[in-house]
Amino acid sequence: MAVLSEPTLDLLPRPRRLRLDGRARARPGQGAHRRTAGLPAQGYRLALAHDGAVTIESADDAGRFYAEATLAQLVRAAPAGAEGTVPVGEIEDWPDLATRGVMLDVSRTKVPTLATLFDLVDRIASWKLNHLQLYIEHTYAYPGHEEVWGEADPYDASDLARLSAYCAERHVTLAANRNCLGHMERWLLHDRYAPLGIIQGVGPGPMGLTFAASTLDPSNPACLGLVRELVAELVDAVPSEVVHIGLDEPWDLPASRTGEWAGWLRQLRSLPELEGRELLVWGDMPAAHPELLVDLAGGPGVTVCEWGYEADHPFAPRLRALADAGVSSWVAPGTSSWLSVLGRTSNAVENCRGALHAAAQGGAGGMLVTDWGDFGHHQPLAVSDPGLAAAAALSWCAATNEDISAQRLAHLLDLHCYQDEADELGAAVASLGDAHTLQPVQLPNISGLVLHLYFPQLPVTPALHPDLSAAHMARVQAAIEDAVAALGRARPKSEHGRLAAEELAVAAGLVTLCCADARARLEGDGTMASVPSAVRAGLEARMTEAISAHRAQWLARNRPGGLDESCAWLEHVRACYRAGGAEEEWAGPLVAAARARQARR
Repeated sequence: MAVLSEPTLDLLPRPRRLRLDGRARARPGQGAHRRTAGLPAQGYRLALAHDGAVTIESADDAGRFYAEATLAQLVRAAPAGAEGTVPVGEIEDWPDLATRGVMLDVSRTKVPTLATLFDLVDRIASWKLNHLQLYIEHTYAYPGHEEVWGEADPYDASDLARLSAYCAERHVTLAANRNCLGHMERWLLHDRYAPLGIIQGVGPGPMGLTFAASTLDPSNPACLGLVRELVAELVDAVPSEVVHIGLDEPWDLPASRTGEWAGWLRQLRSLPELEGRELLVWGDMPAAHPELLVDLAGGPGVTVCEWGYEADHPFAPRLRALADAGVSSWVAPGTSSWLSVLGRTSNAVENCRGALHAAAQGGAGGMLVTDWGDFGHHQPLAVSDPGLAAAAALSWCAATNEDISAQRLAHLLDLHCYQDEADELGAAVASLGDAHTLQPVQLPNISGLVLHLYFPQLPVTPALHPDLSAAHMARVQAAIEDAVAALGRARPKSEHGRLAAEELAVAAGLVTLCCADARARLEGDGTMASVPSAVRAGLEARMTEAISAHRAQWLARNRPGGLDESCAWLEHVRACYRAGGAEEEWAGPLVAAARARQARR
């Protein structure tokens, strides 16, 4: 057989070792399988003979599953005129990281239907990802706490049992994820739980914004009682060996009380319900306060997830610090979908590349790529696909997937996600996700194109960037229009691809509206008040259409709960167009609700 120095097959992920017999191809026929001790865990050897015989050797059941996934991709990637055939040769493959996970935010308004989750599991398993977490704040039906989740359409124990079983059949582990300190806004909003917070009502948050009270008071014994009850319910529903307990962004915890974070972790670690389980915690507090590493190193079964969502996040030095302190780690890059509507494609790819390179060098034991839904979860699910695919490729074998890029992912997604015969949809997803790069306002964790969608009180002026002009917005609009035209040419065969094309067209319309808003502001003093009333009336009409489209598409993938809150962000902007100005203290519907309740108290 001829040994190729560079694998050229369109596989996601590319395998570790590939030997082909020239250009010979065969139609796969009879298959045989045997276990072998000569491969690493989850590894496989796939031999494809001239007569079509298929032989799979695997280290375990997962390895066999991944061999069969590779075979299915080989068939799908057959060139025109050779449909149904595979190349003759041998693939030998195994993962860099034992745990390659996805964390899906199901608490920021969108609660996906079980059908949506099953489809997602099929997709990520086919890319050899093997771990799933649902980020839960209030979207589990905790008995006795109906006032918190009553309008959220939450999951119950039966839902999670079905999902766990579905995952297991595809060699994906469903693990429990329950924030246990910060991000408790949805609980502290209610009178019954408000006394458990460090503060009540609202308070200062990051970026100078006002946030709803969000952090439990670790010195209050009642807080531990509540958390123990919530954790016990969730781990009973999802009996995983790994439990993510969060502990990130305790905004309300004063600097003088930082040491209480470690004490709170010790209390959680000692809960009987968590005995024998590996606890995952987010890495922002240990990174900001290295003195906490002493406590982490001293406690068994705690792993730090080092998270960061920009292309230049310092994963490598953060992992070195954890390793030097004797603390185990995972890396947690992101899909860059949230706070963007259309994504930040290339940033997501580079963020995943940096994380997985650092993982290889720094000894991280796993990867958890995150997909958040901050501020109304307005992005379509397909916006996350490039980041998920990049994370899958790089966590499986970083060396052979080194050249992964937005352009290469576009074609791979058309093959192995959308099944687009026109090879258009993947490129449209990538182009829409990089449209924000055509203007100079580049901010961390958010697309500059939608900053004034979430905070219409912020002026759009060259103060954001000295080179910002209406011409930049026109360039973005033209790029979006080109991508939307490509969506129209796409011919996806998968249901996910069909929905993606429809949803992306609606999302593109919303961002085009944001561009028109910005252009109008740049012709004035940057404020909404400087936009002529006739122009605002036109923007208001377009926002009404955008809200209707958002509502119409929501139920194709998600439960109804959360839709009204998601729309409230857009309805606020529409109200600002009508009024001719923006509310200076606006920070979202949840903060507005917290203020109202605080006033009534």
